[in-house]
Amino acid sequence: QVQLVASGGRLVQAGGSLRLSCAASGRTLSVYAMGWFRQAPGKEREFVAALNWSGDITYYADSVKGRFTISRDYAKNTLYLQMNSLKPEDTAVYYCAGRRSISAPRPESEYDYWGQGTQVTVSS
Repeated sequence: QVQLVASGGRLVQAGGSLRLSCAASGRTLSVYAMGWFRQAPGKEREFVAALNWSGDITYYADSVKGRFTISRDYAKNTLYLQMNSLKPEDTAVYYCAGRRSISAPRPESEYDYWGQGTQVTVSS
């Protein structure tokens, strides 16, 4: 079993920054690629960013490219999402996800493990 626990979400003003964390525990050796997704009120969950197993390939949604950075600390089994220049439209519950494969696709159906989500609210 793998457990993913996301944290770091809070209320922040537009233009501000936040760093989300996702701590993995359990059978972490089975978690290769990881990603972040988000779900805004009344909307479907959407892809935000992903990182392949080796950490040298990243993917971002167009809406966050240039503002968000995904990274991973392998020693701490922790995934991060640094979010800068936040906008009200970034308000959502953010979920981290992991998968038993080295590539980092966008569809959420490709991910095997999910965290519980952390709320990010950006005020205007």
